[in-house]
Amino acid sequence: MGDIMSESHALITSLKHCLKERGISYQYIAEHLSISESSVKRTFSEETFTMSRLEQICALIDMSIYDLAKMSYVRSEGRQRVLSLEQEQVLAENENLFVCFHLVINAWCYEDILNHYDWSTASTIKLLTTLDKLKLIELLPGNKIKPLTSSIIQWRKNGPVRKVYEGRVREEFLKPAFTGKKELMSFETMEFSQASITIIIGKIVQLLKQIDELAEADMSLPNKLKSGCGLLFAIRPWVFSVVKKHIQH
Repeated sequence: MGDIMSESHALITSLKHCLKERGISYQYIAEHLSISESSVKRTFSEETFTMSRLEQICALIDMSIYDLAKMSYVRSEGRQRVLSLEQEQVLAENENLFVCFHLVINAWCYEDILNHYDWSTASTIKLLTTLDKLKLIELLPGNKIKPLTSSIIQWRKNGPVRKVYEGRVREEFLKPAFTGKKELMSFETMEFSQASITIIIGKIVQLLKQIDELAEADMSLPNKLKSGCGLLFAIRPWVFSVVKKHIQH
């Protein structure tokens, strides 16, 4: 009974987190579900949700109970997002190991790696064993893989991985035109007050958190239902050199 209550509490905690991230208030929920705000507050306080009510609230944030459960599990695991300097260094020095780590934190199993990549069985086992020794995964009997980190890694700003890959990533990602059906890039230059810049940065941070949550929620989906995506968000004080050269000093 205690485990059930604990899992239920974790689920509600994750729901509160999602509502806060999206700026959804109890008043908003009450208005959209045609109930009193006091009733909403009492339900959250006492954690007395019916399945129907939970589904309705999840629908307000475009989530299902299943999405919420997966997110709750990941949050309860508390897996690391920042690797040690030694772990990053080893990954930076071995490209195959870096690729293998990318696959396993995105829920690729041993069989799928063998079927889709040009590594031999012995090479694949060696890569997984190395990740196990680095304490990035736990290699279980039958070559089952248990990731020990989050699927979202925060690479050190001046760390080994960024030094090796950041330049290549920028060139490969930005060079082709963004013309595909599932591609979008918009570059705008405008003038903002400092207050507006602060608001924009806050909204970008909020969106990134939501994207992280979606990535975590999708982690357990079959690989055939997912595709790799690159995301780039940036803002900085900047004036185009063509404009800047005409400014009087």
